[in-house]
Amino acid sequence: MVYCKGIEEMEKKTMAISKAMRAALHALSYTANIDVGKTYKVERAVRGLRTPLAPLYHLWDHKIERDGRDIRVRIYTPKKQTDGRLLLFFHGGGWVLESVDTYNAVCRNLARRTGCRVASVEYGLAPEHVFPEGLEDCYAAAREVYRHPEQFGVRSHEITLIGDSAGGNLAAAVSLMARDRGEFEVAQQILIYPATHYDHTPDSRFDSVRENGADYLLTAKRVNDYMALYAGGDERRMRNPYFAPLCAPDLSHQPRTLVITAEFDPLRDEGEAYARALRDAGGDVQQYRMADALHGYFSLPMRFPMVRRTYDLIEQFLNGETIACQTTSATEKT
Repeated sequence: MVYCKGIEEMEKKTMAISKAMRAALHALSYTANIDVGKTYKVERAVRGLRTPLAPLYHLWDHKIERDGRDIRVRIYTPKKQTDGRLLLFFHGGGWVLESVDTYNAVCRNLARRTGCRVASVEYGLAPEHVFPEGLEDCYAAAREVYRHPEQFGVRSHEITLIGDSAGGNLAAAVSLMARDRGEFEVAQQILIYPATHYDHTPDSRFDSVRENGADYLLTAKRVNDYMALYAGGDERRMRNPYFAPLCAPDLSHQPRTLVITAEFDPLRDEGEAYARALRDAGGDVQQYRMADALHGYFSLPMRFPMVRRTYDLIEQFLNGETIACQTTSATEKT
């Protein structure tokens, strides 16, 4: 398997996490172990307080109907649109938190840096909408865009699915579902530290769950809580390939893919395993591990080098370029 690491990250040893920072992360991670099922409403409200709209882009909400319910899609058009393509974005938040509103800054930056329009989907959150409801919302939005690309001024092959964390999971699942249902074809997808597997217990096959599952803000317990809420308490749903794409028995005929993982992320190894599985199935896949990064770093301000590097990778991928890579090995139980 080929993992990509930029020269910038490898050379800047000063960017490594210090002992003091590790101690602070450990303390913050302790509070992250509070039961999400009891606190998600408060967390949603708090996150909603930090979402002011800036007049940098033309925003409008396009509604897509599914089963009598409207799915909101917000379109971000950069002032200087230099690219005619469209990025269809699914936000993170463990299928439970976050929204189109809380991801305004991310989508504005994505539009500005790529020159593309970005369409951000407001899917139903768990536990009010358990699997597969949120996924079906994303699929319905994608089907509308891919079947009627002229509404968005693009052609179907100029659309790229993109998502981070739970959004990366949803993007991967939409691609699988599109192949299986045969209603549209996804040409490209970008998965940023995606959740692809269901097991984040100490017995997980992935070393990153044990190495990074306690002291790096996103804890393995919190991932388990999110997944339990998304599954509605039904563990059988967790083994569904649309819930955990790495469980899919067949990963052939998937889109050209970029997977970006974070070094200190419990989800790191499963994201890299998904990239490897796609490649083994004949896919065109590039995979990059962001050094010294924690899960969720993509939502940080643009002044952070790892965030700027991520946008560079996205632009290179969209332009059909091959990302400079170095070879290393993955770690997981067999």
